[in-house]
Amino acid sequence: MSIAPVPRIAIIVVAAGSGTRLSAGAPKAFVGIDRHTMLRHALAGVFAATRAQVIVVAPAGREGDALTEVREAAGDRIDEASVVVGGSTRQESVAAGLRAVWPDVEIVLVHDAARALTPAALFDRVLGALDAGASGVVPVLPVVDTIKRVDGEMVVEGVDRAELAAAQTPQGFRRDVLETAYRVADQDFTDDAALVAAAGHPVVTVAGDPAAFKITTPDDLERARALLGDDAVVPPARSRSQSASARVGVGTDVHAFGGEGELWLAGLSWPGEPALAGHSDGDAVAHAIVDALLAAAGLGDIGTHFGTDRPEYVGAHAAAFLERTRALLNAAGFDVGNVSVQIQSARPKLAPRRAEAEAALSAALGGAPVAVSATTTDGLGFAGRGEGVAATAVALIYPI
Repeated sequence: MSIAPVPRIAIIVVAAGSGTRLSAGAPKAFVGIDRHTMLRHALAGVFAATRAQVIVVAPAGREGDALTEVREAAGDRIDEASVVVGGSTRQESVAAGLRAVWPDVEIVLVHDAARALTPAALFDRVLGALDAGASGVVPVLPVVDTIKRVDGEMVVEGVDRAELAAAQTPQGFRRDVLETAYRVADQDFTDDAALVAAAGHPVVTVAGDPAAFKITTPDDLERARALLGDDAVVPPARSRSQSASARVGVGTDVHAFGGEGELWLAGLSWPGEPALAGHSDGDAVAHAIVDALLAAAGLGDIGTHFGTDRPEYVGAHAAAFLERTRALLNAAGFDVGNVSVQIQSARPKLAPRRAEAEAALSAALGGAPVAVSATTTDGLGFAGRGEGVAATAVALIYPI
């Protein structure tokens, strides 16, 4: 009889938080989203992601509940899973999980059970970066809100959000790096990437996922419940009667190559690629999405709100257009459900950065799902000949 090899990966699922801000009357990981708890949903993503030793860190007194969830989620892989008791801080809880890691494990991922809807693909991206040689990896989403540094009630100064990113989990590390960082830590950190960086190790980023949001407040919980419902494309705070009033819009945009600087497309810069010509950065993908959203709401088109007579949009990137468009929709009583957009172009190659583009566009639309696809049109037409880029978008919006 052959014996299955021991996994080289361990995933520590931190589920020991009290959930004070959630005010649900139970430790956060054991609060139900639908018929299952946050922990059960988080474990579903963990076991779908990769073969690994799975260690759940539970609050004292809830070990049995955690083990029940683990057994249900693990199925015939229960021998690869265990439950340990956490500490009074997140850092103490992760340390407890680290002590349970098997000797042959080389890579450790640390994941928050409160990010219950994290898709398996995000685990793959983190593991891919580690396999490529990184010592530490953290998934991030771009910060889209304007950030201010304040002192009490007074604004001190603005903060350049281009230098900021919102960290998510799972965060991944070489085992020796993470264990060494925990041994030398002399203060509490809010996440493991910060702890590892403080120990002098480089940490790289990969594109996060809007679905990996952290459930912290009652509004977050309602958002998760809505995403798991029959009308998952629509964020929370709406009724089924409202879903009948959902509206659809279509938008298209075309830009020729020949602009100055570097290419901006789908909310990302593409170093080494020729720029698109246009009043702004020529991002045909973002502009098609804008037209689709405005059309769905009956608010005109991109020229109405972002025309060449608006100097503030000279050279502006996707986030500026999409954030403003969502604000226009909100003012008109709508919000974004989801968007699908197709790019027609011979270049650049979208596939390696598809997830990154979807994350950037989604973040600019307040977390609404955005799906991006691409075609080369078999070399036909101006797009196929490499003369420019065309994009077509379909958007769903709903009344707030």
